Amino acid sequence: MTQNENSTAPIVRMEKVNKHFGSLHVLQDIDLEVATGEVVVVIGASGSGKSTLIRCINGLEEFQDGHIEVDGNELTPHGKSGKALQKIRTEVGMVFQQFNLFPHLSVLDNVILAPMKVRGWSRADAVETAQRLLERVGISDQAAKYPSQLSGGQQQRVALARALAMEPRLMLFDEPTSALDPEMIGEVLDAMRELAREGMTMIIVTHEMGFAREVADRVIYIHKGEIAEEAPPEKIFDTPEDERTRSFLARVLKH
Repeated sequence: MTQNENSTAPIVRMEKVNKHFGSLHVLQDIDLEVATGEVVVVIGASGSGKSTLIRCINGLEEFQDGHIEVDGNELTPHGKSGKALQKIRTEVGMVFQQFNLFPHLSVLDNVILAPMKVRGWSRADAVETAQRLLERVGISDQAAKYPSQLSGGQQQRVALARALAMEPRLMLFDEPTSALDPEMIGEVLDAMRELAREGMTMIIVTHEMGFAREVADRVIYIHKGEIAEEAPPEKIFDTPEDERTRSFLARVLKH
């Protein structure tokens, strides 16, 4: 699906978003806008709220205060969003840490299921799209196999093709390489690099700092539920302004 490059309104707008898990204040007054075609990478320590932030964007987590708008559809606090949430779920693709593939379905059937069930496509149209996407992520020769017959990297690329099959306006990635063996990380990142080159709007939570520097238009550092700093990658990684950012990067970049 071609992104609307002339659109001036942000595809994601978060204003003063707060999220609590009991007494734990996970997100604190989050203000964030993402433009169509932009690649935003979210970094931070484990438990800082990165995954919760993107899960709020497609309604997988409820928030208690603030305002979230995705492609003109408004999410309201406490999960009372109704049809807006349904619309967002069809326009936003998500790739998780775990692959969440259906083990009893072939690779091809995993990819065609949502377009047929949600979009109402014919099987022929869904199969044609699935074959094109599996080729796009480099596993067209695995279409007849089952998830258990694939490597972790291959399974994650199937999950990516499955998300893309819904022709999303926005892709969310929640640490998509964290469950992979080191030798498999590169093949998933390569597929994501290609999406970035094609202009897909993406919000990516990752610990892969080299990848973040390479693909991001903007990097956001979250510290204890707050956006501590946001800037182009060269600014964040080379001359961060916030002491919390400097301390975090000093820890992760020396490994």
